[in-house]
Amino acid sequence: MKKILLLGSGELGKEFVIAAKRAGQYVIACDRYDNAPAMQVADEREVFSMLDGDALEAVVRKHNPDIIVPEIEAIRTERLFKFEEQGIQVTPSARAVNFTMNRRAIRDLASRDLGLRTAKYFYAKTFDEFKRAADEIGFPCVVKPLMSSSGHGQSYVHNETELEQAFREAMEGSRGDVKEVIIEEFIDFESEFTLLTVTQQHGWPTLFCPPIGHVQKSGDYRESWQPYKIPEAALKQAQIMADKVTSALTGAGIWGVEFFLTRQGEVIFSELSPRPHDTGMVTLGHTTNLSEFELHLRAVLGLPIAGIHLEHAGASAVILSPEEKQGPLDYNLVEALKEDRTRIRIFGKPEAHKGRRMGVVLCYGEVDDDVEALRSKAKRLAKTVLGTDPYTKFEH
Repeated sequence: MKKILLLGSGELGKEFVIAAKRAGQYVIACDRYDNAPAMQVADEREVFSMLDGDALEAVVRKHNPDIIVPEIEAIRTERLFKFEEQGIQVTPSARAVNFTMNRRAIRDLASRDLGLRTAKYFYAKTFDEFKRAADEIGFPCVVKPLMSSSGHGQSYVHNETELEQAFREAMEGSRGDVKEVIIEEFIDFESEFTLLTVTQQHGWPTLFCPPIGHVQKSGDYRESWQPYKIPEAALKQAQIMADKVTSALTGAGIWGVEFFLTRQGEVIFSELSPRPHDTGMVTLGHTTNLSEFELHLRAVLGLPIAGIHLEHAGASAVILSPEEKQGPLDYNLVEALKEDRTRIRIFGKPEAHKGRRMGVVLCYGEVDDDVEALRSKAKRLAKTVLGTDPYTKFEH
């Protein structure tokens, strides 16, 4: 049995803990607030800000874990190198987490060091720098904080009059103490997809899940489906790029590598997460023989993965909160569960905010079933749970 310290206890962490407990592991779930989703299924919990390096070190000393598994961006990542030097396994590695928690580091690695095709981009700490970058890139363009998650602070800018608001939102949406934004060329893509990539210990080969199509709004996932139809040459190109960047970052675990597919069939690297990915929640609907969380656990523990196979076609759609509320919402599970091959995962977040992701509906069928029909079904049923369409726009 291994003792695992989970840094971040959201819905992805919850599913990872469930996989770990099924494998007989011991998990301490950490987050900045109590009763976070993963804490509800873990052996122990710790409540503190992971941006407080001293507090993080104190928790590590207290529990003396065998493995540290980061699940969020807002962590004092430089401290992970010290833990690694002390013999604690950091997943995938301290280097990987340190790079990928900041968009500057990962984008520079992908574009400058590895030569991967990315959108044209600039950084800005001041509005004047930001405006000059926008003039260079042109409109429309995409603005993001260097450190954020779930689309916080991200926006599309269509003209110069929207620049000031976009810069302000990006700064306000930044996580941690990094106050800098990245402004990117807008890619006129046909679709976006995620290539879940599994790097392994013991010199075992890197594995790839069947690609996952997804739709995001303001950087936040709304639906995903598997399989995602992509030309074989484009898929091979994506696999080569994913292998390059994960090899450079080192370590074992699952990575959510995001790409754009242009109308001309070009694959463009977008972003990378060194952990289970939001869009990969579709694998909870039995699309693959092992979910992304089970794959992550096996890679973390150095256990063999005999193969990754597509077993069903499937789709996921998010359940969004329509209101602000302390405590649980009144979920209607009846209508969705009247339909066969449908599953619901309620995350167990202790408070709701308008537009916050509170759960997901999963629909699946035979491998050769119509994926578009499954997508429509998942979105329709997601709306019945709280009355909100996955594409609802909320005023905050």
